[in-house]
Amino acid sequence: MDLRQLRALLAVGEHRSFSAAARSLHTVQSNISTHVSRLERELGVCLIDRATNSLTEEGVVVAERARRIEVEFSGLESDLAALRDEIRGVVRIGIIGTTARWLVAPLLQWIADRHPAIKVVVLDATTTSLVPQLTRGQLEMSVINLPLTEPDLVVEPLFDEERILVAPASHPLFDRSVVDFQTLSDHRLLLEAVGTTFRDELDAQAASHGVELQAQAEVDGMRLLASLAFSGFGAAILPASAAPGWIGGEWKRIPIEGVASRSVGLARRRRGLPSAAERAVAEAIREVVLANAPDQYGIHPRC
Repeated sequence: MDLRQLRALLAVGEHRSFSAAARSLHTVQSNISTHVSRLERELGVCLIDRATNSLTEEGVVVAERARRIEVEFSGLESDLAALRDEIRGVVRIGIIGTTARWLVAPLLQWIADRHPAIKVVVLDATTTSLVPQLTRGQLEMSVINLPLTEPDLVVEPLFDEERILVAPASHPLFDRSVVDFQTLSDHRLLLEAVGTTFRDELDAQAASHGVELQAQAEVDGMRLLASLAFSGFGAAILPASAAPGWIGGEWKRIPIEGVASRSVGLARRRRGLPSAAERAVAEAIREVVLANAPDQYGIHPRC
């Protein structure tokens, strides 16, 4: 087998089409079919269900290994370039949307100034979406909400972030300077969906105060949740970075008494050796957090 065969398999698995896979790899469909067929003959199994163009059970296993091989190959190229005093390579990072607002621009500028040969691909998504992509090797690292219990990932804390109530002018709590869990339990609120780390931690803290929060709506996505509050739909419990001061409208941040901060960290796969480019990007993230987090409302660096 060779990299062309593995890349062909990954492309078909991603696009569910031999023709679309060919376009993504800038080749013709016959080449993709040939690469996949040769790989199947060598391994003695069917990797693609030709009726649906989806990966078979064996195809999923091979694809997972293929992603790791491709990551290692890219890392090899990056490390060899570093020996020539040029750190280069492609690094795919995921960042939760609220953090991306203030982190991505200075991060990209930092990398452009110091390592212009590194190409950074940024995915803005929720923690629940980023974690499986990270474990599958589709991302090299992710800035995500903690805690994280995934055994295949290693995490380092970056910063703590206060949880606050964002209340529009039309809400009964708008005139309060501070609220507590007992007060919050008397109102229906905009909350993250059950099963997300942020919501589960919040519910556990509310229970420790002997109350249960009531949901007006549940959303898995902080920026959408914040937008609903900014537009006057209701009051939302959010991390501080979800409510930057430059957003207009009649709303305000209200501290919550007795609530613990949420933690945000940098997650990477436990297996494999990070490339020189990955190490450079991780260092850039740490430096940008240290330099920029203190300027953000309610954010306290830990790295």
